Amino acid sequence: MKIKAYLKPQCGWSMGVRAIMDKYSLEYEDLDIINNQNIYAEMVEKSGQPLSPCVEIEGIMLADVSGEEVENYMLSNKLVESTDKEASAPIDAPCTDEEHERQAKATSEGSPVRFF
Repeated sequence: MKIKAYLKPQCGWSMGVRAIMDKYSLEYEDLDIINNQNIYAEMVEKSGQPLSPCVEIEGIMLADVSGEEVENYMLSNKLVESTDKEASAPIDAPCTDEEHERQAKATSEGSPVRFF
């Protein structure tokens, strides 16, 4: 199965998508939309909107989705089989307040978090 995931390096929603990929041991292309303007532009062009995460599975674009929504899509389309394995991160949650504070601190200390 060919999967392209347009994700932020640090983001609760993106971490949820990664957790689902790991839960089902799926190979996927993890595309950084924050540090690569061309990848961000590709995501916007393919999805028709600027929000992330976006996950393309076998040519079908799931735009602005959570890990939970990706999992539901794959299960309902029989792309994966149900498992009792737990996801390694919350699959339907934004960044924690602590993560937002860490990102703000990193930005103020010269490690920019870019948004195109």
